[in-house]
Amino acid sequence: MDASTSLPATAGHRDPHAHSTGHERHELGWWRKYIFSTDHKVIGIQYGFTGLLFLLFGFSLMMLMRWQLAYPGQALPVIGKLLPHIFGAGSMPDGKMTPDFYNTLGAMHGTIMVFLGIVPLAFAAFGNFVVPLQIGAPDMAFPKVNMASYWAVFVGGIIMLTSFFVPGGAAKSGWTSYVPLAAIADTGPAYHRIFNGQTLWLIGFIFLITSSLLGAINFIATIIQLRAKGLTWMRLPFFVWAQFVTAFLLLLAFPPLEAGIIMQLMDRVAATSFFMPVGLVVNGAAMHISGGGSPLLWQHLFWFLAHPEVYVLILPGMGIVAEILANNSRKPLWGYKSLVFSVLTIGFLSFIVWAHHMWLTGMGSAVSAFFQTTTLIISIPSVIILSAFFISLWGGSIRFNVPMLFTTAFLPMFGIGGLTGIPLAFNSADLYLHDTYYVIAHFHYIVAPGTIFALFAGIYYWFPKATGRRMNEFWGKVHFWPTLICMNAIFLPMFLQGMAGMHRRWYDGGQGWTLSGEHIWGLTGFQWNTPISWAAWIMGLAQIPFIINFFWSIRHGEKVNDNPWEATTLEWTAPSPPPHGNFVTTPIAYRGPYEYSLPGRDRDFTMQNEPVEPTERRRRKTVEQPVLV
Repeated sequence: MDASTSLPATAGHRDPHAHSTGHERHELGWWRKYIFSTDHKVIGIQYGFTGLLFLLFGFSLMMLMRWQLAYPGQALPVIGKLLPHIFGAGSMPDGKMTPDFYNTLGAMHGTIMVFLGIVPLAFAAFGNFVVPLQIGAPDMAFPKVNMASYWAVFVGGIIMLTSFFVPGGAAKSGWTSYVPLAAIADTGPAYHRIFNGQTLWLIGFIFLITSSLLGAINFIATIIQLRAKGLTWMRLPFFVWAQFVTAFLLLLAFPPLEAGIIMQLMDRVAATSFFMPVGLVVNGAAMHISGGGSPLLWQHLFWFLAHPEVYVLILPGMGIVAEILANNSRKPLWGYKSLVFSVLTIGFLSFIVWAHHMWLTGMGSAVSAFFQTTTLIISIPSVIILSAFFISLWGGSIRFNVPMLFTTAFLPMFGIGGLTGIPLAFNSADLYLHDTYYVIAHFHYIVAPGTIFALFAGIYYWFPKATGRRMNEFWGKVHFWPTLICMNAIFLPMFLQGMAGMHRRWYDGGQGWTLSGEHIWGLTGFQWNTPISWAAWIMGLAQIPFIINFFWSIRHGEKVNDNPWEATTLEWTAPSPPPHGNFVTTPIAYRGPYEYSLPGRDRDFTMQNEPVEPTERRRRKTVEQPVLV
């Protein structure tokens, strides 16, 4: 074996001449090295920090909403009187939340968490940092396009944040921006035609979509063209497959929404009527519309993106879970090919299920039957993936480190999210459950204890590769257990509230509505808002150990070798942190990605770049059969 395939203990030995030569050749100034970088690793870290900051900000908006739901009409203690100085006098006069500000928090929480938090972190950050390393590539196919994709999402995020400080505040028409409400919001004489919340939301979104399209093209080209020698399609780590399919989802689903957003922007600023219907009456006066637009057209364009978007959120998480599961069970993933074909099937089917979000629009029975059927069918590959993950644990020598804790928690949490989505696939059940807290609970079980748990697992798992140091295990567990408990304390009661008929957009938490007054497990639907809110605030505090652990470990964490987890994929053959060009020796793949616990080996892991020995070939062909007695 060459130096790049040696044991972890010797993996740190590098060719000093080759490294110093590369260093002299690629010496860059600070701005080009860390800010306007074209190195995929730096861009991945930039995406990671940006995504984590927006996740924290979006979560903070939700914690403000939870105060209003638990204690409607009461002044927020301590910071309540400070917030009007930040968000404007009309947001929280005397520390009490107004209905408009509550709607703003709801719209921006959803937008920020999905499009500025999870997508940049799950797809762009992990994809940029890990995918080129896992396929043995020196960088992404288009480094400058890669840099442009990050700065597009950064500009879009700044525009979204700026919208909080314009007259009237940020967008308040929901994260779905349904017309005609979104087309006429903030259009009175007191508001600037451009610098108002809803228009800035649309402009910011154009930058976010452009960023995802640039990134998707780059990922597809990189995975197809820059794989290492010997790394055939069926030798790719499952994480790479997940990112590959995710890139296609973004590439195909985002352009229709970008066109729709431009059309809605024109409806707001140029008096067009792509989505504005005739006969609209606003504040008792008839609106003059230049032509007859269709509000339903916007819903079709939005959900044609937003349902594949659900898989954009979850597929990278599944890929992360697969890597950590195989590594910490010390055995190959069960059913690798079934996993690959399942994720490809999900990618195809995700484009023909979008209208199950639109049962209330009155579609015909034939169309309704089609979308109900495809929605049920798409659950099959998801069940195959989850079942393969569970079976992979069977008989494994499981190591319960922090990445594995988050990974194993992901499995039942995602299972709950998937199973509770089945009633929503039927229009008869959805007529009652639509826009209730049941939908909130179902969706958040997919993306909160689902995707976000997978993202935390990935951060703990690949942190040593990015920094050469390991995050503290004790504080990682202090982060994990309260987060797991509080996550369920938040969302499980929401299923009960939803089945009691509580609407997701009630500003007062539903205290005045008959259905929310019914008792469920000793509390009314409205009263459940108080323990849910306290669980949310405690979960916010539980993120403090993670934040401290993350930044402290960058400089003071335990130093580790290049392969601290004793993993098998190619990224662990690179130095930690990887230099420019990633690898000291160009890797060659000789085997599959998850060759753990092979018989007759000195170690329980065999890396992808270790050649297959002649004795190993004979051993594989002549497997002893069990003797029946």
